[in-house]
Amino acid sequence: MVLFFEKGSATQNIWFYQLNLDRNLGKTNALNEKDLAEFVELQKTKAESENSWSVAVKDIDQTTFDLSAKNPKKKEEAALRQPQDILAAMAALDKQSAELLATINTLL
Repeated sequence: MVLFFEKGSATQNIWFYQLNLDRNLGKTNALNEKDLAEFVELQKTKAESENSWSVAVKDIDQTTFDLSAKNPKKKEEAALRQPQDILAAMAALDKQSAELLATINTLL
């Protein structure tokens, strides 16, 4: 997280930017200027985009001042099914396959 403050004025809005890379960073795959190009451009005007948004200071919890805001523009990921549900679906498909094979055998 990077925080910027403007000297001489109280903060009214907090601008967030979420860096989304299509790769893992590491010793041989370091962060580079190209990765930050969108951030550098947007931070000049604090523009809103798919990866950036603003939150009013008054909307931040005033007791904790927790800045771990979630990107409101990010689509929710579908919840994963429980293993029991997956196994039940597999059993139902197995049963259906067995019934179809039995029907085919009677036709032969």
